[in-house]
Amino acid sequence: MIGSLLALFGCGGKPDANFKALLDKAKNDLQAKTAAHQAGWGFGKATRWDLNQADGLLIFTFPDKTVTCQAQIIGSFDKSKGTWLWGWDNPDIAPNLTTVSRQLRDYGKQHGFGKLTQAEWKGSEQDAWDMAGLATLVCEAQGAYRGPAGDVYVFMTFGTPKIQKKGAEPGAPADGSQPSRSDTNQPSSAAGSSR
Repeated sequence: MIGSLLALFGCGGKPDANFKALLDKAKNDLQAKTAAHQAGWGFGKATRWDLNQADGLLIFTFPDKTVTCQAQIIGSFDKSKGTWLWGWDNPDIAPNLTTVSRQLRDYGKQHGFGKLTQAEWKGSEQDAWDMAGLATLVCEAQGAYRGPAGDVYVFMTFGTPKIQKKGAEPGAPADGSQPSRSDTNQPSSAAGSSR
């Protein structure tokens, strides 16, 4: 009985070792993806970020360009309480933005990883990064972002970035990709500076 409870919460035994190995792999994957985005389009240097919960667009604004990505909210870390809350259990998050967090919860159920199935738990900001990295790896996202919103950090994964140079014709992204549906008029979540 106690062994199964420990396994449920990712403590002790083989599930814990498997979970740690998975987190290490996710951390390395996220570091590589982050470095590529930093070099490719200046990830982390935006002057502003916005998240539109209605269409799931994460928008990074730079002096010379706008970068738009589809996003999913993984969860949030409350610095003042030291707690992680999964996106799938947060009523303030639009259901269309919790798909990846629900996929990760299901993954946790299948593999006995309790941290992925417990709605809220005590942890550190590093734990929050671990969850975002895990979501990026398991759900094959392009990267993860930590958006500050007061005492809370919102952790998101994002898809392929679409770059729109300022001064370019609308609908003609500089990278030759399809036009994005950029709509920054009504971000419904939060806006702030880059991480």
